Amino acid sequence: MKKYGKQIIGCVAAAAVYAAVMILVNGGFLSRQMMSLIIPVCMNIILAVSLCMVVGFLGELSLGHAAFMSIGAYSGALILKSGLPTVAALPLAVLVGGVCAALLGLLVGIPVLRLRGDYLAITTLGFGEIIKSVFNAATPVTGGAGGLKKIPPVTTYRNFTFVYILMLLVILLVSNLVKSRHGRAICAIRDNYIAAEAIGIKVSFFKTMAFVIAAFMAGMAGVVYAGNIGILKPVNFDYNTSIEILVMVVLGGMGNITGSIIAAFLLTVLPEMLRGLSNYRMLVYAIALIAMMLFNNSPLKRMLVEKHNMRQAGKIE
Repeated sequence: MKKYGKQIIGCVAAAAVYAAVMILVNGGFLSRQMMSLIIPVCMNIILAVSLCMVVGFLGELSLGHAAFMSIGAYSGALILKSGLPTVAALPLAVLVGGVCAALLGLLVGIPVLRLRGDYLAITTLGFGEIIKSVFNAATPVTGGAGGLKKIPPVTTYRNFTFVYILMLLVILLVSNLVKSRHGRAICAIRDNYIAAEAIGIKVSFFKTMAFVIAAFMAGMAGVVYAGNIGILKPVNFDYNTSIEILVMVVLGGMGNITGSIIAAFLLTVLPEMLRGLSNYRMLVYAIALIAMMLFNNSPLKRMLVEKHNMRQAGKIE
């Protein structure tokens, strides 16, 4: 029973969150502004959890996650605009968006992941800017700087169920992958690159695999974004977007999926909740970020983590 305790708690929590959101939406308890945040929260959780695989578990700094999101958004938006019924167009768009992002992730990942640290970060940042320039230039297909318009609104809060299931699948996939043999190899590369290579782990293969899977998930999140906002502009996928996603991962704790989920929720909802403070909104937002980062690096946090690890190991009750 103890073996499946976490899974049972996770399922109950997921069902409770879904029920609570549906009651709040259908009961009219949420304002229009708060209802508009439901899908962005799910989308940012997908992006944060997917980037957590690369930054948190693989230990490589990537600043091009928004580029994979944009590839998925544009390719999925073209499917959504094809005239197919929503019940067929939406799953197909999510699949196509994810596959296109994964293929591009593979194309870029094979040469780029030979780099490490700051060199990798700068290269992925440059790659993101190249993709943005391509979308600006490909006006007949993408609409250029004016944007790709008239995308059917298929991922609004009215289709929350589909987006929520997609989010849960991403969380489940990453959680199980990390615990698998491949996941342990990825974490070994993060902990000691040279030692992992010395014991026979195919470092390039596992780095590319993590990169491609993260790109696939970012592509799916891009389709959700396209179907929610209704218009795509290349400027929405610049390096600032990649940094915002990275902040969610760092704020939640490197390699902490639960922390990434909480951070994604807070960083999506908090700016809107502080909108009433007008000129002081960004000040309060920045102070909140600093306070959370100080807590993450505090002795209290380390003590709680150590206690949790000892409990998991069965050393304490």
